[in-house]
Amino acid sequence: MNVSIVIPVFNEADGLSSFYDTLRSALDHTNLGIEIIFVDDGSCDNSAVVLTGFTKDDPRVQVIQLRRNYGQTAAMMAGIRQATGDVIVSMDADGQNDANDIPRLLEKLAEGFDVVSGWRQPREDKALTRRLPSVIANRLISRLMHVSLHDYGCTLKAYRREVLEDVRLYGEMHRFIPIFAAWEGACVAELPVRHHARQFGQSKYGLGRIIRVLLDLLILVFIDRVMDRPMQFFGKLGLAVLVTSVLVFLWAVALRFEGVSLIQTPLPLLAATLGLSGVLFLLLGIMSEILMRTYYEAQGKTPYKIRSIFGQAATPAPLVPIDQR
Repeated sequence: MNVSIVIPVFNEADGLSSFYDTLRSALDHTNLGIEIIFVDDGSCDNSAVVLTGFTKDDPRVQVIQLRRNYGQTAAMMAGIRQATGDVIVSMDADGQNDANDIPRLLEKLAEGFDVVSGWRQPREDKALTRRLPSVIANRLISRLMHVSLHDYGCTLKAYRREVLEDVRLYGEMHRFIPIFAAWEGACVAELPVRHHARQFGQSKYGLGRIIRVLLDLLILVFIDRVMDRPMQFFGKLGLAVLVTSVLVFLWAVALRFEGVSLIQTPLPLLAATLGLSGVLFLLLGIMSEILMRTYYEAQGKTPYKIRSIFGQAATPAPLVPIDQR
């Protein structure tokens, strides 16, 4: 098994040497083909110099330097695209992930799983600003996306290469890779891993990231439920709004028979606004349907994935023009 370890780095110069020593110690006891890919995500400290020093002493180490700080998701994608291993392991460079858990992840992967996600136990982070929001977010994500994990935020994960080949990540979506993999038919498992308190530097995560994660989750829900059938979503919403518009107008008419003038109530204006909104939702559904059909057909994509085909190979019958049948 050839394993690529992808490690995004941003301003971790003080702790990189200690982290690398622990990583190398953990990997030297394995019989695996290893490559270590550090992705310097625009660090403005001495991280690049420290990382370059690793490449001189260890031929397994590669360093990718990004032009500026693009964020952890972009750095992760850069490392994954550079990786050549059959298995890709991602982890943080801050020393909180334990490199000795990597062989355990690989053993779990060898049981037949395609993705093994780490579950930090016990988690050495602040309870109010880190652990509590994480618990709420993980439960919400698991419930909405139907991929049950206790710790989406744990960077320590192992993937078979094939489940990442079609994955494109944006925003803060690196934590959602198991969901993208599950959409491709991957089997996802979770494994408790050790977590250490940060010894060097400062955390790059805060409460402000919660909003970005929630917005990315909204996009995922839309992709999962709506992307291949947008007219079903916008059409139902548009029809519901139109029905509401008619009911509001009938209410206004009923009040008219009780002596309330149409100009004395905002109901006619509300009915007109709802009616226009309903029409706009229907038009949006039509436009989205056309765009999605163009997307699938232009790129030769299909709305399904075939795992395997068994039996005697058969050549598809040629298409015969209708006028020749």
